[in-house]
Amino acid sequence: MTPLPQLLQQVRACTLCAPYLALGPRPVLQVAETARILIAGQAPGRKVHDSGVPFDDASGQRLRQWMGIDANVFYDPTRVAILPMGFCYPGTGKSGDLPPRGECAPQWRAQLLQTMPNIELTLVIGQYALAWHLPNATSSLTDTVKAWQDHWPAVLPLPHPSPRNNIWLKANPWFAAEVVPQLQARVAAVLAACS
Repeated sequence: MTPLPQLLQQVRACTLCAPYLALGPRPVLQVAETARILIAGQAPGRKVHDSGVPFDDASGQRLRQWMGIDANVFYDPTRVAILPMGFCYPGTGKSGDLPPRGECAPQWRAQLLQTMPNIELTLVIGQYALAWHLPNATSSLTDTVKAWQDHWPAVLPLPHPSPRNNIWLKANPWFAAEVVPQLQARVAAVLAACS
């Protein structure tokens, strides 16, 4: 197994998808061997590409609210790892950002996950992360999130926290009422155990 510092150096120098990235490669991720919580997202958006900081946008603000933690905890890699399915901004499509590039996860994901043996909670955000982390979940995203207890307490499928999902959140009030309080309690318990 490649040591994490060396692996991160390779990831940050990766140009595998460069010909397909309008803004060029800029891998954005946050990992440490001691991390206890893994956020498995989709791919960085334009704002995150510009800043180089994962979830440095409205989606990140909502995700931190759902988790019940502040930015200091969220951006502490020794506690929270952020590993999107694609590390670079894939560009814009007709109705939002393009999907994560398909080359990234097969190249890097398994190796990076192996370096984090202490993960106790994985937050799986969006359909591409669901396909990787919960490959047997063949139903819709909504049905998979409704069945969140099937994977609890190690894995929690989530809708994307983007403002684009406000309609979904309004249509599914059970998520804020039932799932978010459980998520906050679990995050607090996992972080308390590691401090």
